[in-house]
Amino acid sequence: MLFELNRAPRHEIMAEARQIARLALPMMIAQIAQVATGFVDTVMAGRVGTDDLAAVSLGASVFITVYVTLMGVVAALNPILSHHLGSGQTREFGRDASQGLWFGLLLGALGALLMLLLEAPLRHVLNLPPQVIDKVMLFITGAAIGMPAAMAHRALHAYASSLGHPKPIMVVSLLALALNIPLNYILIHGLFGLPKMGGAGCGWATGIVFWFNCLALLAYVSWHKAFRDNRVLASLSAPDWRRFAAFLKLGTPIGLSFFVEVSLFSFIALLIAELGTVVVATHQSVLNFSSLIYMLPQSVATALSVRVGHHAGAGDYKAARFISGVGLAMGLAMAGAAMILVLLLREPIMRMYSQDPRVIAMGTTLLLFAAVYQLTDAAQTIASGALRGYKLTAIPMAIHITSFWIAGLGLGILLGLTDWIVPRMGIYGFWTALVISLTLAGLLLTYYLARASRQRLRRDQGIML
Repeated sequence: MLFELNRAPRHEIMAEARQIARLALPMMIAQIAQVATGFVDTVMAGRVGTDDLAAVSLGASVFITVYVTLMGVVAALNPILSHHLGSGQTREFGRDASQGLWFGLLLGALGALLMLLLEAPLRHVLNLPPQVIDKVMLFITGAAIGMPAAMAHRALHAYASSLGHPKPIMVVSLLALALNIPLNYILIHGLFGLPKMGGAGCGWATGIVFWFNCLALLAYVSWHKAFRDNRVLASLSAPDWRRFAAFLKLGTPIGLSFFVEVSLFSFIALLIAELGTVVVATHQSVLNFSSLIYMLPQSVATALSVRVGHHAGAGDYKAARFISGVGLAMGLAMAGAAMILVLLLREPIMRMYSQDPRVIAMGTTLLLFAAVYQLTDAAQTIASGALRGYKLTAIPMAIHITSFWIAGLGLGILLGLTDWIVPRMGIYGFWTALVISLTLAGLLLTYYLARASRQRLRRDQGIML
């Protein structure tokens, strides 16, 4: 059975499942709130006009690519801080927690600079009316202003979750979502003497909300009694470049893994543009719904990186392997339930997005693909989170590159846009390749997790199991 869970008493499995759920549930709600912010931006911009909707979609794609990649780099703080706590190194925990704040701010500043530098080449690449391009750039500028706060917030996220206190992350994220809606409206329509920005105002609202997110979470963890023994600002000192190098060494492969995954979907969206607006609209609708379901395994993965990190840091590799197995079992159970719901509710799901019968017909077919890859997507996501808890990031990065760019994007182009293997499949070729790539990633990452956790267990025990 999976990670020898059949040898463990049922009450121990259930107890660990509750521990993982206690961490995962608040973070899942927080992540859904963040995804909902993008949904709100799209809906509110779409009510203004088609140009504004296009500007938000394009500007958000640039922002999301940079944000998710850098978020992956900062995610290195989760296993680092968890290992310190597991090994009882409270002083080192406080030092790296405070250095993580500097690291997030500086990395976010570099991300903001990158976004601003991308504006000039994008003006030459985008074949759109000048007024739309201007709104895209205005959106990017506003979102870039919030990037330092976004990365500092992710550092605080790692700090709070490593201590086993994810609820403030959830509360602040929900407040940020609530703030985003009136800010969007004010900046879109130019109320209270502010300039009327149209859809581009959503980018500036995003930037402001990120600063609120960061400062509110910082205030909470600095004040609440649950954090009094490990105040993040208590150990604040000048930036330590050697610690930043250690963060980058572990975080760069994670960031590249995140970039590979997010760029796969971005590139597919660009490649299918020639297939028509109905195909693009259907693809984006199914992808949007799939991203909501993805929050389930992603929250478990984040919880595992903390739980596994605690026990790996303490040298308890038996518990770390057990936790990995329980997390995978939880994720597969949730993915199985999600798969059944998607299969049963395909048409109602598509009717939430469009009343166009062409979109509904194509979308119900694409949702079959989305249902099929729920299990393997959950497996690759959760296995990656557990491996981060072991501080293993290089091999998962190589697996992601092979699976997503070669099997996913390369095979998708061959199946969808050429007749080299089979007659051209169009959008269905890309989704077939997605299923294959996620299956490959799920199998390889689960195998690597099983092998690596077993090796550490043998080394710890000094015997051959």
